[in-house]
Amino acid sequence: MKLLVTGGAGFIGSNFVHHVLREHPEDEVVVLDLLTYAGNLENLSELQVNPRFRFVKGDITDAEIVDSLVAQCDAVVHFAAESHVDRSIMDPAAFVRTNVLGTQVLLDAARRHGGRRFHHVSTDEVFGALGPDDAPFSEVTPYDPRSPYSASKAGSDHLVRAYFHTYDLPVTISNCSNNYGPYHFPEKLIPLAITNLLEGQNVPVYGDGKQVRDWLHVEDHCRAIDLVLRKGRIGETYCVGGNGERENIAIVRTLLGILGLGEDTIEYVKDRPGHDRRYAIDFSKIKRELGWEPSVTLDEGLRRTVEWFRTHEAWWKSVKSGAYRDYYGKQYGK
Repeated sequence: MKLLVTGGAGFIGSNFVHHVLREHPEDEVVVLDLLTYAGNLENLSELQVNPRFRFVKGDITDAEIVDSLVAQCDAVVHFAAESHVDRSIMDPAAFVRTNVLGTQVLLDAARRHGGRRFHHVSTDEVFGALGPDDAPFSEVTPYDPRSPYSASKAGSDHLVRAYFHTYDLPVTISNCSNNYGPYHFPEKLIPLAITNLLEGQNVPVYGDGKQVRDWLHVEDHCRAIDLVLRKGRIGETYCVGGNGERENIAIVRTLLGILGLGEDTIEYVKDRPGHDRRYAIDFSKIKRELGWEPSVTLDEGLRRTVEWFRTHEAWWKSVKSGAYRDYYGKQYGK
């Protein structure tokens, strides 16, 4: 297949591009990414010489660019999204524009060109929050978004389903739990904690730190998306979880243990507005239908992630300093 991967310079998208080109030697990948703050062309630097890879800088709300690229591809894998809850609280309009309007532009192009295969990557945050004894989210959980980010992702999910039912567009959706791993932008909990600790700084923890998340290693997530794209039932949604529920404070303590540091580096800060208390995913459907389950335990994944950041200091220091924003210009003279 020739894939159009939107948001392929971001954290999960870039890992997926590496996965596809490694695991499917006959496939080609075109990445469309606007290179906003979370898009980093350095994530794809080693692929620049690969003849099966091409990068295009552009906005998914630009119908002309989107149409020309969809026309050349067999399938669209749609990662591109504004994704940080704190940023959505400060600027909701940017999230609605990219996550809702951008998805609609892509869907229209896929429909216009004969019904291109379309996979939409979403989040478990569309389901709201769970109590400590509630059953995990599944494909039949009602939507109950709590932030502008999750509301915009819920809107995009509904659009994708509408294009399946209205236009018979061959779509699938996956809703994942919290990812972590290589190329993770260091504003999120795990990469922020690791890089701060490597720099000798404190780790900020919201509230009491007892918010529970289900952590999924990004490489396991990429395997799941690949399976759904190639073997998933059209029109279906698949929840993808990591079997790794843990409190945020426990994650930080595990990282401190890996790095041999004490808890005096933990800095409790004011909780964010509307902070969901717990997420968890029931991934039994994708296991039953496609044989997928997570292969990386949380403890092993955290050790591997710490080692990746240790050995990729130039990458994360470039991100934290903002120097990574110059990489596109150096590569393309723009």
